[in-house]
Order: sequence, then structure tokens, then C-alpha cells
Amino acid sequence: MHDIEVVINGERTKRRVDARKTLADFVREDCALTGTHLGCEHGVCGACTVLVDGEAVRACLMFAVQVDGGEVTTVEGLGGPDGALSPVQDAFRSEHGLQCGFCTPGFVVTVTAFLRDTPNPSETEIREALSGNICRCTGYQGIVKAVQRAAGDAP
Repeated sequence: MHDIEVVINGERTKRRVDARKTLADFVREDCALTGTHLGCEHGVCGACTVLVDGEAVRACLMFAVQVDGGEVTTVEGLGGPDGALSPVQDAFRSEHGLQCGFCTPGFVVTVTAFLRDTPNPSETEIREALSGNICRCTGYQGIVKAVQRAAGDAP
């Protein structure tokens, strides 16, 4: 067991975790932040994407002890303190960039980091950025439109 201290969604937390506990399990089980979903548990689907020190990472591929002293932002931490949706969350809602919603948190976190680094993306750049996340329900058109809206490229 290891003691870790992490800032998660702006709040400092100290926990004792097993060395083998994944960041995804830590977030879901120890912190009760269930917006981070587990799909493939191999880093392929992107459903578990969170921000670690501002970078989008697959939480199923990291151990919780690796984020000791770091900052983690989950989908729950992207909105406003009053519960308002972030621009990316609002764009996904407006453009119907979701269906069942299982993959949506991973997409929203991925897109948030992508737009921070690429504020004016082309459609090709958007599709490339989304290529690491899998959605089985949509045809991706609504998701692409949501990214364009969040970037300010769509009406």
C-alpha cells in the first residue's frame, strides 16, 4: 500500500492505495467519480480518458501511484462550479454528439485537451484527434460538429 496525494477536480485528496490500482479504478472507486468509464481496459477505446497535469491520458493504463503529487481532471471537473456545462459539453449536447453516452466522457475530455492545444482545427485535424476514441452508436458526424461548434467553427 502507498499513500498518495492528488488534486482531483480542484480538490486535494490523500488516499492509501494498492500499488496495482489503476487510475481509472482510483477515480471511480476511491473518489466516487463515476463519469470516467471503463470500456476495453487496454487503452484502445478512450472511454477512461482523464487529464493528468493537463494532458489527456488513458486512466486504465496508469497506476494511481503514478499521479502522486499531480493534478487529475475528470469529466465531472470540466463544468462550472455552479454545474454549468463547459463549452465542449454544451456543444456535444447541442450537436447531438452522443447517443448512449457511454463513450461521451472520454470524448469530452479528449476534445477539451485537443481544443486547448489546437483552438482552430480543420475537420481533418478533428477527425485525427478523435481517432483514439471509439463510439459504437454514432456515425461521428454529430461528434465532429460538436468539436467544430466548441471551437467556434460551426453556427
